[in-house]
Amino acid sequence: MENAETKLAVDYEAIRRREYELITELLDVLPKVDNLPEERIAQVRDALFHADHPYLMVFVGPFSSGKSSIINALLGQGDLLPVGVTPTTDRISILRWGEEAQRVSAGGDVDTIFHPSPLLKKVSFVDTPGLESVFQKHEETTRRFLHRSDVVLLVMLATQAMTARNQEYLQTLKDYGKKVIIVINQVDLLTPEELETVKAYVQDQSKSVMGVVPEIWLISAKKGLAAGQGESRSEEQWEASGLVQVEDYIDDQLGDVDRMRQKLRTPLQITQNVNSVALEAVRANQGILDQYQNISENIEQQLASQKREQERIIQDVSDQVSGKFGAAGMNGSEAIRDVFSLSRSFGSLGRGLLEMVGLGGLGRGGQSYIAAAFNRHQAFKPIDELPSVVDKLAPRLEGKDIQDMDDLVKYAQREIQQLPEAIRGKVIGQVQSPLKYEREHLQKVRPQLEMIENEARVVETERLDQTLRNTLLYLVVYEILVIVVGFFLSQAFAQVDQLPVILIVVLALVLLGLAFVPLRGRLLESSYTQHMLELQRRYLSLLESAAEKQVAYGMQLRQDAIAPLTRLIEAQTKIQTGQLDKLLTAQQEITNIEAALTKMGKRNLLVR
Repeated sequence: MENAETKLAVDYEAIRRREYELITELLDVLPKVDNLPEERIAQVRDALFHADHPYLMVFVGPFSSGKSSIINALLGQGDLLPVGVTPTTDRISILRWGEEAQRVSAGGDVDTIFHPSPLLKKVSFVDTPGLESVFQKHEETTRRFLHRSDVVLLVMLATQAMTARNQEYLQTLKDYGKKVIIVINQVDLLTPEELETVKAYVQDQSKSVMGVVPEIWLISAKKGLAAGQGESRSEEQWEASGLVQVEDYIDDQLGDVDRMRQKLRTPLQITQNVNSVALEAVRANQGILDQYQNISENIEQQLASQKREQERIIQDVSDQVSGKFGAAGMNGSEAIRDVFSLSRSFGSLGRGLLEMVGLGGLGRGGQSYIAAAFNRHQAFKPIDELPSVVDKLAPRLEGKDIQDMDDLVKYAQREIQQLPEAIRGKVIGQVQSPLKYEREHLQKVRPQLEMIENEARVVETERLDQTLRNTLLYLVVYEILVIVVGFFLSQAFAQVDQLPVILIVVLALVLLGLAFVPLRGRLLESSYTQHMLELQRRYLSLLESAAEKQVAYGMQLRQDAIAPLTRLIEAQTKIQTGQLDKLLTAQQEITNIEAALTKMGKRNLLVR
C-alpha cells in the first residue's frame, strides 16, 4: 500500500502539472491582451518555473535594517553576505543549498549563492536591496522579485519601526497577496518596556494597513551572530536572539504538506493575480468592442440599405421592360385581330384564291399583310424602345455604386481616426474608393437581349405570315368544296322543290367558313400573347441575372473599399471574445486547483 509520502508526492506532481499546463496556456493569451503591462506577463513567465525552485523566504526592508546580518546569523557565517550602514549591493542574492560555497551570477541583477547549510535544504533565502526611494534602482529590483516569494519577511529596525515608509512597504506586500511576517531587528537596543510599546504600535499600524495582525518576530541579529562564534552554537544566546523563531517556523510550521502546498500555491497566486488583471483589461476593452460592434452593425445596415436601393433600380427598369413587352403584345394582338377580322373575310378569300394560283404575295409593295398590320398598329415600337430603357440601367447602378462607396469610405476613415491609437495602429491596408469600375456583366448580356428583341420583331411576323397563308388556303379549299358540292346537289335535285333549301345550306356553309378566319385569329392572338410573355420572361431573366451580378460586383467593391476596417472589427471581436473565454476558463481552473491543494493537505493529514 502506498504510504503517506508517496501519495503526497503523486498529488504534488499531478497538481504541479496542472499548474504548468494552465500557465503555458495563459502565456499564449496574455501577450495578446491590450493594455496588460509587460511586467505582469513576465511574472507569469517566472511562475511557470517557480514550482521547480526551492521554497523562497524573501527578506525585504530598508537598507541597514539588518536583512543580510539575519541571514548570516541563520547560516552561521558572519561574512557570507556583505553588511554595512550604507547600501552595499544593488543585486538580489538567492541563497540555496550546495555542497560547496559558491557565488554564481547568471546575468541581470540576481546572484545565486550556494552554501552547505542544512537549513538551506528546506528553504532558500532571498536577500534584497533596500527599498528607499533615494535608491530607486534598488526598489525597482526588489519589487520585480517580490512576486516570486513564498513568504516575505519585512525587516525593520526597532528604533525605526513602522515608519510611514514601512507602512508603504506593507501595503505593497499586501497588494502582492503574499504571506508577510514582520521582523523587528536590533531589539537589544531597547528596554523591555520600550520593546512592548514598539510591538503594540507595530501591531496597530499593520492591522490598519492589512486588516489583520501578521506574525511579529523580535530579533537581535547581533546576538544571533555572537551565538555562533564558538566551535558550537550557544543555544542560550541563540534563544535570546529570537532567531529560533525562524527555525521553528521552518521546522515546525513549514512541514512537508504545508511547504509543498504553499510551494504550489505561490505560482497559483501569481497566476491568479495576473489573470484577474488580464480579465479587468479585457473587460475594459469591451467598451471598445461595443464600439466595434456599433460600427459593424452600422456598416451592415448601410450595405443592406444600399443593396435595397440598387434592387429598386433594377425593379424599376424591369417594370419598364415589362410595360414595353405588354404594350408590344397589346398592339400586336390588335394587329392580328385586324388582319383576321370578319369584315376582312371576303377580302381574305380573294387573297387566298390569288395565293392558290401563285399570285398572292399577301401584301402590297413587297410588305406582307401581317407586317403591314403590325406597322400600322405600331406593334414593334415598344420593342424598339427597349434598348434605350435597358441602356440606362448600367449608368444608374454605377452612379449609385460610386456615390455609396464614397460615403462608406468617408464614414470608415472617420471611424478609424476615432479609434484609440493602439487599435488604429492595427489597421492593415488603406480605406479608399476603387480606382476603376467595370460594367462587364450588363455589357456581356446585351447581344442576348438583342436576339430576343429581333425574335419579337421578325420571327413572330414570319410565323404569323405562314399561318395566315395556310388559313386562307384552307378557307379557299373549303369554300370551293362547299360550292362544288352545292352545285352537284342543285343539279341532282333540280326537278324537286328542295333547291331553295340546298341553296340556303350552301350559303350557310360558305358563311361558316368565313367565320373560321376570325376564330383562327383569336387562337393566333392567344398564341402570340403567350409567346410575347415567354419572350418577356426570358428577356427579364437575362437582364435581372446580369443586373444582380452587377449589383454583387458593386457590393463587393464597397466591402473591398472598407475591408481594412471590417477586417479589424472581425479580428478584434474574435480575439477579445476568445481572450475572455480563455481567461474565464483559466479562472475556473485556478479555483479547481486551489480546491485540489486544500484537499491534498487535508487528505495527507489523515493518512497513516
